[in-house]
Amino acid sequence: MFSIIVAAGWPIWPLLACSVIGLALVIERFASLKTSKVLPPKLLDEAIAVSRNSVPAPDVVTKLERNSSLGEVLAAGFRALNSNPSSSEDDLRVSMEAAGRIVAHRLERYLPALATIASAAPLLGLLGTVIGMIEIFGSQSPSSGAVGSGNPAQLAHGISIALYNTAFGLIIAIPTLIFWRYFRSRVDEYLLNLELAGERFARHLNTLRR
Repeated sequence: MFSIIVAAGWPIWPLLACSVIGLALVIERFASLKTSKVLPPKLLDEAIAVSRNSVPAPDVVTKLERNSSLGEVLAAGFRALNSNPSSSEDDLRVSMEAAGRIVAHRLERYLPALATIASAAPLLGLLGTVIGMIEIFGSQSPSSGAVGSGNPAQLAHGISIALYNTAFGLIIAIPTLIFWRYFRSRVDEYLLNLELAGERFARHLNTLRR
């Protein structure tokens, strides 16, 4: 592997940096976008059951908020009702939507960086290809226009730079693009389910108003 990196020349180093950063972001997103951390399946029903007759105590609301992203949205509704028991349904929705926007921002974190790596990697590979072509033409003898009549070692080095960087750029860009699309669709699904859960919970909180 090290011999390939050496053969690819210095243009490979930005691509390797992109690959390391991209891998770290993919691992981080897999860890952060677990269903248990974002949208636990039974949490909404449990929150409704606990508050069937009244709003839970503040310590219960705090525990709910720390449970997951959905818990943050539901806790915002509880807190709005605690601070003003006569809040209108619209007021409750506004509080929960504000919490939802914070959650959405956190769920979308690092996705633009993944998209940037997916777009930049082929361009960095192309840069390496161009540099390799420059090496190839630089290896030619000034007295002859025929390719291959110059320094063979420099010619081979230029071809290596061109081909390896093109390959590395694609190898990095394709998986990164796939993961970005996967995380993007997963976040969109989470946001839709959070919105639906918030709508249902707002109707429930409306029955608790005094």
